[in-house]
Amino acid sequence: MSFASPFPEVEIPSTSVYEFLFGGITDAELDRIALIDAKSGRETSYREMIGRIDAFAGALAGRGIGVGDVVGLLSPNSSGFAVAFHGILRAGATATTINALFTAKEIAKQLADSRARMLVTVSALAPQARAAAAAVGLADRDLVVLDGEGEQAGGNPNADDLMAPGHPVPQVSFAPSSHLAALPYSSGTTGNPKGVMLTHRNLVANVAQIRPLHGMTPDDVVLAVLPFFHIYGMTVLLNAALHARARLVIMPAFDLGEFLANIQNHRCTIAFIAPPIAVALAKHPLVDEFDLSSLKVVMSGAAPLDADLGHAVADRLGCRVVQGYGMSELSPVSHITPFDAGAHDMKITAPLSSVGWTVSNGISKLVDPQTGAEIDVPTEGLSATGELWFKGPNVMAGYLNNEEATRETIDEDGWLHTGDLARVDAHGCVYIVDRLKELIKYKGYQVPPAELEAVLLSHPAIADAAVVGVPDADGEEVPKAFVVRQPGETGARLTADEVMAFVADQVAPYKKVRQVEFIDAIPKSASGKILRKELRTG
Repeated sequence: MSFASPFPEVEIPSTSVYEFLFGGITDAELDRIALIDAKSGRETSYREMIGRIDAFAGALAGRGIGVGDVVGLLSPNSSGFAVAFHGILRAGATATTINALFTAKEIAKQLADSRARMLVTVSALAPQARAAAAAVGLADRDLVVLDGEGEQAGGNPNADDLMAPGHPVPQVSFAPSSHLAALPYSSGTTGNPKGVMLTHRNLVANVAQIRPLHGMTPDDVVLAVLPFFHIYGMTVLLNAALHARARLVIMPAFDLGEFLANIQNHRCTIAFIAPPIAVALAKHPLVDEFDLSSLKVVMSGAAPLDADLGHAVADRLGCRVVQGYGMSELSPVSHITPFDAGAHDMKITAPLSSVGWTVSNGISKLVDPQTGAEIDVPTEGLSATGELWFKGPNVMAGYLNNEEATRETIDEDGWLHTGDLARVDAHGCVYIVDRLKELIKYKGYQVPPAELEAVLLSHPAIADAAVVGVPDADGEEVPKAFVVRQPGETGARLTADEVMAFVADQVAPYKKVRQVEFIDAIPKSASGKILRKELRTG
């Protein structure tokens, strides 16, 4: 049986992302600080940011970029990213955001698949951007290096070159329900990356769905370290924070010392993280050297957060820790734990092991992947495990030029099949078990890697871990743990036998880790997902 959101429905205006975020801004709000580049300390007010967005949109229009065109955006987090992203949308074009860690070949592949007419980047990424642009036939003038030397000195226009003509803001017209705002690409951890078509309505809807549940206010100071080029950072940090008129402290990359210093120095009240950051916050001695008392809530997403790890972070930082769930195809949030953990709306506190409730205007259900039968919501305890399906206004329009993949993901009734296994409790809280395609099958039993990873991370000598299925000498798929030792003598003494014995003491016999390999770092995507494919093939 399906279960609808327990939260009140929200109004989703039929408007562009720009109009939704900034159309009703007041004079007082215009003078508030919107963005702080943490590295330089540069502050940008809402007035200045919106002015730069308008100028960027005019510059694109002056170069013939508008409705129906795609512009690539390759950049780490910065105020410049925020301006470029919203400038592209303001011009009526579609932004295909590109992972800042991509190689030239990977960048070129996305540019070609999305048919981008222009690429916007920064100096630090210019070499791979130039190689990619050349590979897909973009002219020098169509590669904008925002902080570069400029068109005369380096051949590529910079931000000043782009906006020097002072073109007016274009008057564009499109249907928000069908016009593409963003074209991020799925992570590719289970196949070839696919362009995820997100309309203006998708992005507007998801901000409208999550804003009342976050409870974010103009007084909040939000630490933005998760990448804006990923849908989590794009919607949950950038768009939602700007809609709330909050202040964003922007970090281009994660560094634990800088992360902690920014919380202390800017008195950050909210931090959005992925589980790898939670591991550092729970275990690293550096945390104790900073005043983190301003922090009210830490929200984890992008991958499952183990409850014990979450509680360790909450206890150490003295703040609330919650988690949510989503995917690029859902713009991205479909399930959320409110910042008060549900105390106000639900009159109960969601367990930290859950990802919370279905967002407003959404419906969920669990389906047995073997039989196709719907799984009932229990009257008490937890339901059986099933694949999580979701329906709502934040469901993508489909995969770009890939009708087959779209049909495999969104059925005729509009249900998006997430590919994630989950359970639901009597209150409607959802618990993610694991990826359907990442389950290890050992002698007919299903072994969820995330469960074993949570056990491994509880070992004091283990800094990080990942588990994948690999064939043994007999061809049987067995769980293999990749382990990063904690620095120092304790970690150095840890052996594979000790790791296997530690896990064996805490799980059913069929779930035991049967192989261990020590490595320097677990490969992860920018959003914090473990790249299991690299571990299997590496």
